[in-house]
Amino acid sequence: MSTAREIEEAIRSLPASERNKLLHNISDLFPELSGDVQWERIIRDERPRPALTHMLDEIEDEFRREPGEFPEVG
Repeated sequence: MSTAREIEEAIRSLPASERNKLLHNISDLFPELSGDVQWERIIRDERPRPALTHMLDEIEDEFRREPGEFPEVG
């Protein structure tokens, strides 16, 4: 099994086109870098975030008062 240093050296020795392919496919090697995985981790994090909760409550109140002021996303 190669060490991380050996892998790094092997990557550096690749031609630019091969390094570019690797860069674009890195999420296949490290799915934890995927945005979906990160969002799932954030969503499941149960730590309280009072400032965020307060901000979202204010936005929800504003939406109830003026729903037409919010553009549709889609």
